[in-house]
Amino acid sequence: MKPISQILKSKPQAEVQDIAPDATVQDAATLMTQRNVGALLVREGEQIVGIVSERDIARRLATTDRPVRQLAVREVMSAPVQFVSPRHTNEECMALMTERRLRHLPVLDDGRLVGLVSIGDLVKDIIAEQQFIIDQLGHYIAGDQR
Repeated sequence: MKPISQILKSKPQAEVQDIAPDATVQDAATLMTQRNVGALLVREGEQIVGIVSERDIARRLATTDRPVRQLAVREVMSAPVQFVSPRHTNEECMALMTERRLRHLPVLDDGRLVGLVSIGDLVKDIIAEQQFIIDQLGHYIAGDQR
């Protein structure tokens, strides 16, 4: 399996979206909608203090009577954040995500944020790899000399 660094290079949008812990949950939901992402890193300055996802928001809203305008991101975010390095493989990340029930993993290289991978990114990569193998086997069976 290929390293996460290669998967990050294939993503159309490499910029990781973030939000401050004091922002409202409504701000977070609006930003996720505008950027078409399912999670935001929560940062205080340069430090990553959490991650907030659509799932975090939905679960918190189901258990509170307070409006989203009154909820701060820090009240719904997941922390501490699980990280991976660019050298981790797709398979290792999938195992970690499955074991810990995560959908997003920030990627740090020597303490510096270099990207964020989602379960969708990893599944897309696996499907592409399997399709390549199927195509190659088809050519082999057909006797193509490519």
